Amino acid sequence: MAGQSSTRQERKQIFIVDDHPVFREGLVVLVKREANLAVCGEADTAATALTDIKRLQPDLVLADIGLPGKSGMELIKNLQTLFPEIPILVISMHDETLYAQRVLRAGGRGYIMKQEGPEKILQAIRQTLAGQLYLSPKMSVHVLDSFSGRNASNRPAVARLTDRELEILQLLGQGKDSHAIAAQLSLSVKTVDAHRGNIKDKLSLESGTELIWFAARWVATQGSGNGPN
Repeated sequence: MAGQSSTRQERKQIFIVDDHPVFREGLVVLVKREANLAVCGEADTAATALTDIKRLQPDLVLADIGLPGKSGMELIKNLQTLFPEIPILVISMHDETLYAQRVLRAGGRGYIMKQEGPEKILQAIRQTLAGQLYLSPKMSVHVLDSFSGRNASNRPAVARLTDRELEILQLLGQGKDSHAIAAQLSLSVKTVDAHRGNIKDKLSLESGTELIWFAARWVATQGSGNGPN
């Protein structure tokens, strides 16, 4: 019994945040089959995650950025403020060339796409637990190029949006109006409308109708890496 207790204590404790039950269960199975890893908790919203992470103090948080209510990006920023010692690895379907650097700036320690195979995901988990950053080889080159300024002219238009503007663009693409977005993000309708105006200007769109069309098309193509520019 003492040996079993010691083994459990040596396992790195991982907390999983994802609102897709099938994918979340897949991650649980993947992690649990590793002798030195264990799942200490799960959540499908940022609010639940914050409460449980405070109580459980995991060694690593695996999180999606597309969560209902408070976004995964907000969760990362909150965790970085409250528990800066807990590393966060994002596993998402969203295009890494658009989101990976935002995640790192927010305090995340890595980004991997959901379509990667189990061994790649485990590699990302181990690397993050070891105190290293994790990015795909393609994204590592992209980040280095961005520091050197070589890919500035090739950045998609949406890359010029702030994190909040990008979040609002996604919610617009999901069919939500300003009132619904304001309620979800705890903002005033006036603030949401101001962000909509900024988004429209940055994307060189002529009208609110064009903005809605663009947002819907962009959301529909997320995960394929072929979103509208």
